[in-house]
Amino acid sequence: MPVTSSTPIELVQAVYDRLPDSVRIGRERLGRPLTLAEKILINHLRDREGQEMERSRSYADFDPDRVAMQDATA
Repeated sequence: MPVTSSTPIELVQAVYDRLPDSVRIGRERLGRPLTLAEKILINHLRDREGQEMERSRSYADFDPDRVAMQDATA
């Protein structure tokens, strides 16, 4: 049985298209280079320009593109 991806290429392309702008905004707001985790999280923030970003203090609202869930009913 062939394995195929069910993720539309347009969804993946949209994530990568907004990444440079998100990283720029994050660097400007934090005033330092970003870790990989920060780049991923900032790229999925609901409000990248207005969201408070203070480590260990701020809560964040995210808009994930996909969520992977495990069926644990067994």
